[in-house]
Amino acid sequence: MENKEWFKFYGDIPPSIAYPESSMYALLKKSIAKYPADIAYDFLGKEVTYSEFDRQIDAYACGLHNLGLRPGDVMSIIMPTSPQGIIAFYAVNKLGGVASFIHPLSTPSELLHYLSLSQSKYALTLDIFYDKIVEIKDQIPLVKLLVTSISEFMPTLKKTAYKFINLAKKVHLDNSWALPLEKLKMNCTRNVDAPGFGKDSLAVILYSGGTTGIPKGVMLTNGNIVSEGMQVAAWGKLDHTDTILAILPIFHGFGLSVCVNAVFVAGGKSILIPKFTVKDVARLIRKKRPTFLIGVPTLFKALLDEKQFTTADLRFLKAAFSGADTLPRSLKEAFDETVKKNGGKCTLLEGYGLTEAVTAIMAMPMEAYREGSIGVPFPDMDAKIVDPEHYNTLAHGEIGEICLQGPAVMKGYLNNPEETAATLRIHDDGKVWLHTGDLGYRDADGYFYFKQRLKRMIKSSGMNVYPSEVENVICQHPDVKFACVIGVEDAHQMSRIKAFVELHNPKLASPEKEKEIIAFTQSKIIKWSCPREVEFMDKLPLTKIGKVNFRALEAIEHEKRK
Repeated sequence: MENKEWFKFYGDIPPSIAYPESSMYALLKKSIAKYPADIAYDFLGKEVTYSEFDRQIDAYACGLHNLGLRPGDVMSIIMPTSPQGIIAFYAVNKLGGVASFIHPLSTPSELLHYLSLSQSKYALTLDIFYDKIVEIKDQIPLVKLLVTSISEFMPTLKKTAYKFINLAKKVHLDNSWALPLEKLKMNCTRNVDAPGFGKDSLAVILYSGGTTGIPKGVMLTNGNIVSEGMQVAAWGKLDHTDTILAILPIFHGFGLSVCVNAVFVAGGKSILIPKFTVKDVARLIRKKRPTFLIGVPTLFKALLDEKQFTTADLRFLKAAFSGADTLPRSLKEAFDETVKKNGGKCTLLEGYGLTEAVTAIMAMPMEAYREGSIGVPFPDMDAKIVDPEHYNTLAHGEIGEICLQGPAVMKGYLNNPEETAATLRIHDDGKVWLHTGDLGYRDADGYFYFKQRLKRMIKSSGMNVYPSEVENVICQHPDVKFACVIGVEDAHQMSRIKAFVELHNPKLASPEKEKEIIAFTQSKIIKWSCPREVEFMDKLPLTKIGKVNFRALEAIEHEKRK
């Protein structure tokens, strides 16, 4: 989007933001100086001010420096959303190191891949995951493993109860290699930093979801994270009075950047949630009254099935945003109706992003809505639709690949120049554009619409079928909770469409219900896009961040047809 179009959407938000030349930590320090007594984060009821957060970062940075961490060294953070993970993130950044985020539920073989690819010299994890790393100890480059307990930052009563319940599970560390995190910062008061560590320095490694095979390491600079955080804060008009529930995990760009870093950029409060349960989240929404609610579609669907949420006073909500997966219209309408019924004015809006651009880089404006749209790009991010083969820009309404350009676009893939060259390409305008691998279109007013992953598009009878579009229609059926569509090999159609469906009431599954859902779909979309068969499941498989896992369903189907 051209910057001159900005004011049409956002009015008083400037078309360009002056980004600092320094690090994430340096930007955080501005919020610390401005709001020292405000709450930075809340963990299970324990609140920490910005000034205390500052002291925690200093202590971790001092300890890591004494341990040997130097500019350019990689430290893997194998943690759920927790104070230790976030403090370590900024401490590593303060020292000029690189934070590599890994899902703590990763298998030993996955950990081996991530730790080896990043050449991590240091790592931080919970005691309950210690044995998995010990299993691969001789195959990874770690110099020192830091181990902590999730209870360390809990309020006193919760901490005592947790330790009592888990007494028998206490881990005995190999002291030659592993070190309790709490010892790292003991008596460490020296202020240590890395002068000259600027915006172009590598700061974070996140891992792609593996939709094209083995997950790739996405290299993000200070400039990438800083610009995206500032864009989110400016676009959402976040300030120090705002509170966000950090439901999405810190090992995902959405959770790390939007739910944590962007909040701190604005001087707001992040409520850290280490483990998602819908009852806990609904309870926190009632008690903590967050102004922003951000998640994936499955989160919002789960909340609508939870009485503590559907009966809560929701007047405090300023905005709710869904990302990472297509938002069914039926889900949006049900959420909006619930908020309105409970005194609120906000509506559930959709956004779009990907790890290769940190995370969210466009969304619907809070004052506008267009059905099916993922919104407009954030300030200083340009987007266009191109022919996937020839890269020429397509006209409004034509479906092509979504390409992005701007300060949030990644540096490249770690140790993978071939994939980097295939994804970051120079166009005729001389700029480097990120090819997202996503299909979509743009309307005449500059709003973008997501259709499908390029690699997930199904060819049926020679025609393009977009699974997300079909899933959206199936989910409009009142008995359907979730749906996922895949292509099944067919001698006559190349691929025929099959839908996996999770019903609100699994007992309704029957051949008659299958016919009913197929007929319902046929009444709304063209015949070749409609499923030829429906398989009911009690629960559809989910990815680690809560998206419906279509690859798992493809694997299940493949095994059936061997």
